[in-house]
This record gives sequence, C-alpha cells and structure tokens, in this order.
Amino acid sequence: MPLPDHKLIICGIPELPQHALAGVSHVLSIIDTHEPRPPALDDFAGIDHELIRFDDVVAEYPGYEACTPRHIERLLDFGERAHAKAGSHLLVHCHAGISRSQAAAAILMCQHAPGREEESFLRLLALRRHGWPNTRMVEFADKLLRRDGALLRGLQAYRVALIAAKPNLREVIRNIGRGHELPE
Repeated sequence: MPLPDHKLIICGIPELPQHALAGVSHVLSIIDTHEPRPPALDDFAGIDHELIRFDDVVAEYPGYEACTPRHIERLLDFGERAHAKAGSHLLVHCHAGISRSQAAAAILMCQHAPGREEESFLRLLALRRHGWPNTRMVEFADKLLRRDGALLRGLQAYRVALIAAKPNLREVIRNIGRGHELPE
C-alpha cells in the first residue's frame, strides 16, 4: 500500500477546523498566489507545515501563476520529510480540496511506490468523494520522479473510474474549461 503506516487527509480550506484535533503531524497547503494564509492553520501548532502558492490552472494564462517544476520539487521535499517519520499523519489541502490537493496527495503516495501509481491514484476515490487532480502538477511530478508516464496513466485510470461512477461529472468538467482532460 502506498505510504505504509501513514494516514492521509485531503480537504479544502473550509474543512481545516474539522481536522485540527486529528493528530496531524504534517500539513501541505497549496493555495492561490494572492490567497491569505488560512487562519485555521493556527490550530495546527507544532507540525511540519509547507505552504506552496500557485493558482489552480493547468496551463499558462495571463494573470495567473501556474504550477512550475520548482513547486513540485518543494512538494516532493515535503514528502521526503513526511515519509521519513514513521506513522506520520498528513493533511493536504488546497482551496476546495478538489484539484491541487488531490494531485498532491496522489504524488505523495506515488513518491516511494514506483510501479504502484494506478493503485495510488485509485486510492483517491476512497479518500475523497470528489476531485479532479491538476494535470499539470502530475505531469511535472512524473518527470521529476522519472516514471515515464506512469503517474499520467494512474491519473487516467482514476478519471475513468470516477466518470464511470459519476457520469454527470463529464458536463461539469467541460463547463469549467477542462474538457480536454476527460477520458475517451
């Protein structure tokens, strides 16, 4: 199982207070460039916290800061710290717990589990009832981890399973401008 002996929570900013007493040891925050630091993070004292800022876009757009390889390097450095602590309890959040946090959680699960990328991505279905991981993040992680497309194939397997379970999401994904990411 990816991340053996590690617990993982995925959420959005509004849900942070629900997890303040959950025994979290590591928090990864991925929020928009101009988003203020969520005050609810003050309730997670004495934990390893990494705050990474970029906007939830999957390409370069004027007025937005897209994810770069450096952002994913920081995510992987955070993952190294979390993996090094036996029994760590990770909380990964973005604004809504749908795109960046889903991608980050899957990347962290894949980080030390080569050959188990599909299993890691499919685990997202049990961790969070809804999501659409940020493709750009996964593309950079696949390159940095030298997985030759395995993370992207895992992402595709996740999306096929999610759409099979929730066919109505096809229209939602098209409406938010990410229809090109839908599985055939």
